[in-house]
Amino acid sequence: MKQIFYISLLLILIPFFVVLISIEPVEKDLIDEAPTEKKIFVRVKREKNENIEQIELEDYIVGVLAGEMPVSFHIEALKAQAVASRSYVLKRMEYNKDNDYDVVDSVNNQVYLDNDYLKQRWGSKYEENISKLKKAVSETKSQYVEYEGEIADALFFSTSNGFTENSEDIFNNKIPYLRSVESVWDEETSPVFKDQKQYKTTDFFNLLDIEQSDNLEIKVVKNSESGRILKILINGVEMKGSEVRTKLALRSTDFEIEENDGKIVIKTSGYGHGVGMSQYGALGMAKEGYKYDEILKHYYQGTTINSYKQK
Repeated sequence: MKQIFYISLLLILIPFFVVLISIEPVEKDLIDEAPTEKKIFVRVKREKNENIEQIELEDYIVGVLAGEMPVSFHIEALKAQAVASRSYVLKRMEYNKDNDYDVVDSVNNQVYLDNDYLKQRWGSKYEENISKLKKAVSETKSQYVEYEGEIADALFFSTSNGFTENSEDIFNNKIPYLRSVESVWDEETSPVFKDQKQYKTTDFFNLLDIEQSDNLEIKVVKNSESGRILKILINGVEMKGSEVRTKLALRSTDFEIEENDGKIVIKTSGYGHGVGMSQYGALGMAKEGYKYDEILKHYYQGTTINSYKQK
């Protein structure tokens, strides 16, 4: 009986050992051969010390959100900003691939704030705030605005005057997705929708490099579709609206100039160049229930949302 038992047991175990022998130890090989995610790095020039830092793209977008949009904004507005900022920097990386750096960390491109600065700035609110920004970035990871197969130059600004601007009226290039669109939300949401500046008459003429005069004659020569000033005559001197805005440090090219008791008063509507996405308009849309992709498609006409592929 014992002999029969051992023979039976052997017949049962032989297939098991054969299976074990046939299994190759592939687990380690699979791990070694598995494709690893290649991160994309942005070359950021820090204007304070002129250093160029390599910052992982998604981490960079978190720092840009902190610098470009109030953390108190609705999450859908923050997500729209994340996608716009990612598009903006990816486009700059295309432009600057043969240069030493892709972007600077200031308003000349996009404001980028690092963690050390944010920890000091936010103090006890750091964890709460950074978590909200990381959520906006992670929920839109790798997404960018695309137009006809190309990364869109997703420009943005603070506050519209009720409309955004056609790109050619500000930057001379006519871009099909940067068209003037209505932005009705800004007046209610933005604390800088209206502004007023006052100058001494002598300072006004000096800043504009115009001959001093006791009289002030203003004539608007040409307005853009959105109502911003493209060309204006000031005491017979023709100037671009953008030139007046720069020299007088105005918030917008939608301005009115008046003389009052020997002083020059200038009232503006909106804040920024006016091209692309209005940030406070995005906030208003988000508060009304619009999702981030709907916000982006409103301000960037004819675009879609795509994702970059990491190789």
